[in-house]
Amino acid sequence: MGHDQAQHGGKFAWSELDIFSAFVYGFGDLNCHQKHERSWVINENQMPVCTRDIGIFAGIFVGGLIFRKRGLNRWTIRDSIISVLPDEKVEPFYFNDRRFLLAFGGIALLLLPTALDGGIQAVSDYESTNLKRLITGFPMGVGVGLLFAGVFAANPKPFEFDAGRVILPANARLVPSVEPTDDKISEIATQTETDTTAGDSEE
Repeated sequence: MGHDQAQHGGKFAWSELDIFSAFVYGFGDLNCHQKHERSWVINENQMPVCTRDIGIFAGIFVGGLIFRKRGLNRWTIRDSIISVLPDEKVEPFYFNDRRFLLAFGGIALLLLPTALDGGIQAVSDYESTNLKRLITGFPMGVGVGLLFAGVFAANPKPFEFDAGRVILPANARLVPSVEPTDDKISEIATQTETDTTAGDSEE
């Protein structure tokens, strides 16, 4: 951290800046190489992150907005992610139980442009451009944004831990994978005994 940008064509080390600027550039340094030739310069100031990261952060913001507008808590992460898509479009994936493929395969496809652009650049003489980095970073950010939104949204508590209350496309239902606890079994047995006693009394 605090690397000297003069080594990459820049003119500063963020550790030499004022506290506010140092915080901004220090945050960028945590997740970005901050290479001068891969960053935009605005008003003679190099941005704290490269153009690809700008695309990624913009995509995360858009992914969050999409989930906020269309996303639902559907108990599981995969079903919560899928909820941003129209129900009628995803019904075939529920009929064939390919929801995992749709949710995480879709996110993988959104990551692919960045993986290809950055990967090919790393192992060959190909050199991307800042515009390409921005464009390929954006879908990755959307995927990351949707993933994090799905992770934070998925919560069984609003359904009182009853998977049968979750409404899914194609009238699909979640199957609880957790066995009933001893307390729950005792509660059911007590209720059954009470109902039986009440029935005998009526006779």
